Amino acid sequence: MTRRLRPVLLIALVVLLDRLTKLYIRANWSDSDLVPVIRGFFNIVHVENPGAAFGIFAQGSHLVLIGISVVVMCVVAVMLWKQPPGHPLVESGLALVFGGALGNFWDRAFRGTVTDFLQFFFGSYEFPSFNVADTAINVGAALLILDLLLNRKKQTIPVQS
Repeated sequence: MTRRLRPVLLIALVVLLDRLTKLYIRANWSDSDLVPVIRGFFNIVHVENPGAAFGIFAQGSHLVLIGISVVVMCVVAVMLWKQPPGHPLVESGLALVFGGALGNFWDRAFRGTVTDFLQFFFGSYEFPSFNVADTAINVGAALLILDLLLNRKKQTIPVQS
């Protein structure tokens, strides 16, 4: 498999899973429906998020959020294209971030809202609802951080005598 094909396939997989799950939720759940999967820990819900991550900027300009998405995707695409071979964590991380950004961009550009449907609780804390695209972005970011930690070159400070 060519080096450039692998991240393209990962991006396509993220977008496909994101699109299919969001279409399924919108077709089968009414707004604000809630189905407990693991009581007190995990629910499937249907939430339409007009803002950015975790509902921030819900009252913000729709075009600003679309513009930010386009800029992020362009930056990540350039980073992915210029990435030298031999860095699978970076390549996978960037592809996941790009695929997730593209999935949420699609909703925002063509529907005006992003469909979220995964809801988790940790004790009394309710984590904001999210979707496959959000998951890909977070896993991608974690892979990039992991690569930084694993491959960080130790800086040596020359000793002056």
